[in-house]
Amino acid sequence: MKRLSPAKQQQLIGVLIATLAVIGGVYFFLISPQEKKNTDLAFQIRKNTDQVTLYQSTIKLADAKASEVKELKDELAQSEDDIASGDVYEWTYEKFMRGFKPAYKVEIPNLSQPTQGDCDLIGGFPYKQIRFSLVGTAYFHDLGKFVADFENKFPHCRVLNLSVDMPFNPASERLSFHMEIAALVKPNS
Repeated sequence: MKRLSPAKQQQLIGVLIATLAVIGGVYFFLISPQEKKNTDLAFQIRKNTDQVTLYQSTIKLADAKASEVKELKDELAQSEDDIASGDVYEWTYEKFMRGFKPAYKVEIPNLSQPTQGDCDLIGGFPYKQIRFSLVGTAYFHDLGKFVADFENKFPHCRVLNLSVDMPFNPASERLSFHMEIAALVKPNS
């Protein structure tokens, strides 16, 4: 700079100041706002990526829940196979007298006509209920096995009001019994 004339030195300094001013202006008016936009855009991208991840996990959870609901519906349909439907007297006779009773040493001459009504075992339950009575005779052990196996085989039925009477003839060990049975009925049948 010592070789330059004072006028040239002033021109050089002016050019340097103008160049710095232009560079500063470009930085403050063009680059800095673009950097702020890039930072805001990166924040938005992170926020949207987090939301997409949340949506994806929610979708996976919804698929898992849909699968679980399908399994529960299948399980309910399978459980409802033993529930009374259609003609309840026919169901009662077929399932009980023909399908279940013959395997036991219990004598039941007949069963009463089932009466259908709202389920009174559980309030607000969506199923209807039938009730029918049985009167018969059996040995104590056979009656106990009959009742236990009945409630295990038909989880939708309950034995209610079981009463056992001693025989009139003391030589006979057969007991006479009376029981009421409540069974669920499919609501759409």
